[in-house]
Amino acid sequence: MVVLSQILFQGKRSISWNAVEEYLRQYVGRMVEIAETGDIVYIGNDFANEFAGSVYTHSLRGGLAKAKANMAQGIPELIEIATQKRWNEDFERKHGKKAQKGWYRYNTRFALPVMGEDGITKYNKYQAVLIIRYASDDKLYLYDIQNIKKETSNPP
Repeated sequence: MVVLSQILFQGKRSISWNAVEEYLRQYVGRMVEIAETGDIVYIGNDFANEFAGSVYTHSLRGGLAKAKANMAQGIPELIEIATQKRWNEDFERKHGKKAQKGWYRYNTRFALPVMGEDGITKYNKYQAVLIIRYASDDKLYLYDIQNIKKETSNPP
């Protein structure tokens, strides 16, 4: 699990997705190896825009929107710990050449701090799915992160 130590993007009503997109641009051009599979995932020019501007992102409210925005600070680590690789075709040929060979999905996990008067009081844990496009150049590109869910179990 990737433990993120700070909340970079705050907001009671809404998140500044333009600020999140700008923050994500620092990762463009990087490549990260997934430890479980050895797959190399590239972070391309389209990632920041899709992450901050997708239909899924704009459907998020409250804590899940805040979680998605703040997970931006751990993108390389979230890729590195990804598990449970699975493939899907490009439904309806919606993405054309960009995902000519389909999509891979991987699970990942992260934790965000909950702040109290005396600093961090606990961490909220989340799981999410990395959406990776399998491009015609035979490379894997991070496209978006979706299906973010807060973990509610409290094991002893």
